[in-house]
Amino acid sequence: MENSNYNYYQEQSDSVDITKTFISHVFSWMGFALVLTAALAYYFGSNLQLMRLLVNAQGMTTLGWIVMLAPLGFVLLMSLGFQRLSANALTLLFIIYAGIMGISLGFIFLAYSIGSIFLTFAITAGMFGAMALTGYTTKIDLTKFGSIMLMGLVGIIIASIVNFFMKSTQLDYIISFIGVLVFTGLTAYDVQKLKRIGTQISEGESMRKYTILGALTLYLDFINLFLFLLRFFGARK
Repeated sequence: MENSNYNYYQEQSDSVDITKTFISHVFSWMGFALVLTAALAYYFGSNLQLMRLLVNAQGMTTLGWIVMLAPLGFVLLMSLGFQRLSANALTLLFIIYAGIMGISLGFIFLAYSIGSIFLTFAITAGMFGAMALTGYTTKIDLTKFGSIMLMGLVGIIIASIVNFFMKSTQLDYIISFIGVLVFTGLTAYDVQKLKRIGTQISEGESMRKYTILGALTLYLDFINLFLFLLRFFGARK
């Protein structure tokens, strides 16, 4: 009986350790991707010669459109090809994706002041950190809450497509406000979901793959939250 209890508590302890390891790896990869994205965004955004390869007096160049649309392709490739791709392949795709995102975000340095970009980044980091901690520590099941947030995300996408043609400034601010709420909520939901995944997987190839997919999920939450907040705190040049 005592041996049985010992084995039970040992298994519980091992499960907790694996979950913590998994979550720490997820945040480490997300942090690495954000640093890479930020560095390349600043490098390209502060180099007018490089930016002319992406945009000129006539508008977006062919290369510019490729850089802007490529991240969506990478996200779909990693998400839909998750079962078929190896952990090494997913990791490589994630690194390339973060780099291309950095190049595409170089445009914000042409539109906003550097000070306001850094301020918005700091605000985003604070909000993201608070909601990530909430998602990790709360005992409340956020599944239904997450479903509502995902419905809100679909609404944002539809409204953004509509506003692409309407070009309404007022609607743009409404979309941005809802976007901040949605991605703030999704951060807590996604962290709780990843914590649950961490309790169900074992170390090895599967954990490495879920680590990258988890890092991608949180990376997208952070980047989208940052871009929506930038519309409120960014000082246009």
